[in-house]
Amino acid sequence: MLLLGLATSAHADDISATGRGVVRVVTIAMVDDEVVGFGHGSGFVVAPNRIITNAHVVELAKRYPDNVVIGVVPSEGSKSYEGKVIAFDAARDLALIEFTGTRLPTVALYTGPIDEGAAVTALGYPGNVDLATAKSATDYIHPLSPIRSEGVFSGRRVMSGVEVMLHTANIARGNSGGPLLDPCGRVIGVNSAITRGEEGDSSFGFAIADTELLAFLAAAKQNVATVGTPCTSILDRIKQDSDAEAKANADAEATRRDAAAKAQVAHEEALARARDEAERNRENIMALAAVLLVAGALAIGGAGLLEVRGERRWAIWAAAGGGVLLVASAVVFFTRPDGEVVLPVTATPIAAPSVSSSAALGKMVCTVVPGKSRVVSSSIQDVALDWGAAGCMNGRTQYAESGSKWDRVLVPAEEQTVSVLEFDPATRTYTNMRYFLTADQMTAVREIRSQVSLKACSPDESARVALSTQQSAIRAALPAYPNEKIVYSCRATH
Repeated sequence: MLLLGLATSAHADDISATGRGVVRVVTIAMVDDEVVGFGHGSGFVVAPNRIITNAHVVELAKRYPDNVVIGVVPSEGSKSYEGKVIAFDAARDLALIEFTGTRLPTVALYTGPIDEGAAVTALGYPGNVDLATAKSATDYIHPLSPIRSEGVFSGRRVMSGVEVMLHTANIARGNSGGPLLDPCGRVIGVNSAITRGEEGDSSFGFAIADTELLAFLAAAKQNVATVGTPCTSILDRIKQDSDAEAKANADAEATRRDAAAKAQVAHEEALARARDEAERNRENIMALAAVLLVAGALAIGGAGLLEVRGERRWAIWAAAGGGVLLVASAVVFFTRPDGEVVLPVTATPIAAPSVSSSAALGKMVCTVVPGKSRVVSSSIQDVALDWGAAGCMNGRTQYAESGSKWDRVLVPAEEQTVSVLEFDPATRTYTNMRYFLTADQMTAVREIRSQVSLKACSPDESARVALSTQQSAIRAALPAYPNEKIVYSCRATH
């Protein structure tokens, strides 16, 4: 039996979400239709109809299947369900139980490194709490949320050839088979035993290590969700995103101001050069006018001398030429530049054409961006998308406009998870924000979802507006923060 934990408030919702996949395992020994023995432990869901527990919790049921009944009691609802042993490993002290009648939320296993001193949490049903609170045997088969205990990971040890994890979480009989979790609610071990404190010695818990659990599941051919990404809080993730956006905006504004300053300096330098050029041009034209004036005067003077000499014909030509030069001088002088400088209008750089938010982008493959994501239990494999016109995803799911982006709220019929999906055509960014909800929360959200009438893609803008309004009602019913934020970067495929 084992219980381990040290969850902070930032991760409390993750632990509670995992708690919905933790069950009480009850064994009832029957002889001639009479109860002759009763025991209980804990377990957790690795598939919608299968749970992991300790082998010693269900050992009698394995040995005497006709006389010992296994009961699986969820943490929510009003019913318990009968189970049977389908895989058993006494050496590892692990068993796989299958049940029918319902589907329960599954948990994920963490496969990354665990540092000594790391915070851990144990969930389960300690017997000493039951003894203090249970009024009758029926209380043991009534759905109830598990008890959490917090501590730190103290290191790995080997017991009877099996790797175990030592921790300081308080546990008791009844915690056997329950999960040991990291702060994000991922399973890192299976609580199985506890040391007894003697003469003031501290008690320690032992959990079957993740390595042993994975080996057992592999031998049982049981698939399970695994996650290897480090644990970060959603509040930290949101703050980092906000800081990154603020920095990007500040950098863009700084770049704009820098470009404007450089443009101003360039403008002033060009203006100075233009003024110098205009002044030189004005002086040259005035000099030309003076030259024409002098030449015209000389020509007229020469005409007078020719007239005195009796060369009238040449005198007339000289006088006419001089007159033309004087007129030209006057024209050049009075039409000289005034020194005002007018720079040519600088062409505005042509921005790259924007992506129409309603345009089809076709088939894409989207890859998780770890630095922008917070993953608790979901797969981080690539996602294939086909973005059609007017927000039609994969030819069947209609998204609603949200500014230049598009979003859709998915409420599954069986899982206890709501996904708020968002796609940004301009950046080709796809975001999945997942909320892990209780059964009651899911019932409320599904009731709102039932009012959404748009079930397929539609070119009708008014229908999409109605979808957006209905989705806003669903979002208002969700917690303030999601448990996961998975960000994908998408690229076109051919």
